[in-house]
Amino acid sequence: MLIGEVARHSGVSARMLRHYESLGLVRPTVRTGAGYREYSEEDIRRVFHIESLRSLGLSLREVGRALDEPGFAPSELVEDLIRQTRERIAAETELLTRLRRIGSAGPAGWRDVLQIVALLRALGSPSPETRQRAALSSGEEAPVPVEALVEAVLSETDPSVAGALRWALARSGDASLPLLARGLDAPVAEVRKRAVRSVAEIPGDEATALLREAVAAPDLVVRRYAALELGARGVADGVPTLIDMIVEEVNDVDAADALSALAGDAALAERITGLLVDRLAGAATGAPARLRLTQALADIPGDPASRALTELSDDGDRAVALTAAYILGVRETR
Repeated sequence: MLIGEVARHSGVSARMLRHYESLGLVRPTVRTGAGYREYSEEDIRRVFHIESLRSLGLSLREVGRALDEPGFAPSELVEDLIRQTRERIAAETELLTRLRRIGSAGPAGWRDVLQIVALLRALGSPSPETRQRAALSSGEEAPVPVEALVEAVLSETDPSVAGALRWALARSGDASLPLLARGLDAPVAEVRKRAVRSVAEIPGDEATALLREAVAAPDLVVRRYAALELGARGVADGVPTLIDMIVEEVNDVDAADALSALAGDAALAERITGLLVDRLAGAATGAPARLRLTQALADIPGDPASRALTELSDDGDRAVALTAAYILGVRETR
């Protein structure tokens, strides 16, 4: 079979077949009467073998070794090809992610593109100072790649950089909330913590709605952060968690402050008082926790709280009784 026929049947161009010949990969030795090279069946099979090995990513030099070295062991080469392919996929995936982030930021021109690229590089810098500067400057001259900011804040371990990233996300508005919501369900506890702290710094109804979901999350740390922020926003969904924090002495002062802020509403003040009194009466509540719960009543306005303190001034626990009596005295002088 002449070279043109081989090209038609194999799909390999005549130019490539000549290149294979020049490299010694195929050596058709039969000649026609006119002096043209003629490919034998064995030569054609070799062409197909070459193409099969090339499809695996082998270079032509590696193809030659694989076909001609009797002792050639393919396993090592295949492992090397697997490694190279994984590295290539990782690099292509990284490029795709970068391009998607640039596109999602909606650049108006190449200047914006270049500035976004510079920001992405800075956010990935090993230097905390560089990452912090990038976060603080984001959005000043180019659109903000919100997805990159979210990924950065969820992985950031430096407190100062994390604070700057949360500030940058808060400036970007609600766009980051769907991505942060995924972070709240992350398998790593530290990531969930970073996600809820980021949501807590974003104002608005959508962030509040997400915090209301978070206060029912199975992760205790997420619930606590959500409860504190909801209290600051005047939302009562986290009241039971806030009381638990006082009992467990976890950010108990902040929890008591949040309850006090919520108690500006008379109905809520009565509800909070009832829950505090119930925990005070609980058999499982130890003496130190009862004292903290009594102290929490100090900043709850209204008659229900005053009546509860009056009863507690006769409590069998002397520390509780003295604290309640002192608080009543202070309330009476106001």
